Amino acid sequence: MANQVELSPGLLDYIREVSLRDDPVLRELREETAALPAGAAMQVMAEEGQLLALLVAATGARSVLEVGTFTGYSTLCLARAVPAGGRVTTCDVVEKWPRIGRPHWERAGVADRIDLRLGPAADTLRELRAERGPASFDLAFIDADKANYRVYYEHALDLVRPGGLVVIDNTLLFGRVLEPAAQDPDTVAIRELNAFIATDPRVEPVLLPLADGVTLARLVDA
Repeated sequence: MANQVELSPGLLDYIREVSLRDDPVLRELREETAALPAGAAMQVMAEEGQLLALLVAATGARSVLEVGTFTGYSTLCLARAVPAGGRVTTCDVVEKWPRIGRPHWERAGVADRIDLRLGPAADTLRELRAERGPASFDLAFIDADKANYRVYYEHALDLVRPGGLVVIDNTLLFGRVLEPAAQDPDTVAIRELNAFIATDPRVEPVLLPLADGVTLARLVDA
C-alpha cells in the first residue's frame, strides 16, 4: 500500500497545473491577502478553496456557515459554489479584514449571497441558533481562533443538519500536534479536538493531509 507522497515544490506546481482552476478575482484577492502581515499563513490555500467549493456542490449545500472570515477568500469560494438563492453566513470579530474581500465578492457577483456577522463567534453562533433553530445549515467551515475550536465544533454540530458536513481547517497545525513540547493553547486545543472527533459517534470523520490539515466530519443521519 502506498504511503503519502512527499509534496515537493515541483510536485505542487504540477498539481496546480493539472487541477487548479483559478481566475483573476480569486487570484487577486489571494495576492492581496498574502501581502498582509501573516496573511499568507492565515488564508486557505487555493487548492483548499477549490475543495470547499467542490464540497458545497457535491453535497448540494444551499445554506453554508463559515466561522472565521478573515479577508473573505474562502467566503468567496463558498459563495460562488452555492446555487442561486443560496446563502453563506460568515462571522468574524472585526470588519477590518472582511472589508478587503468585499470588493472582490462584488466583482464576482456573489455579494448578495454573503451575510457577514460581526462579533465574537460564539455569540454569533448562539444568535443564529435563536434565529434559525437547529439543523438549519447544510455545511459549516471552521477556520478561526484555534483555542475555541471545540466550542465552534459543538455549535456546528447543532446548527448543521443530519447528513450535513462540518469542515475544520488547520487540524495539523504546522505539524505541532506531534510535538510533545508544544503545549501552547492553540496546539493543545487542536490536539484534543482531533482525539475527540476520532471517536465522536455523531460524525463520520476523515483528516486529510491537505494544506495544514483539513478534517471533514459528516453528521450521522438521525
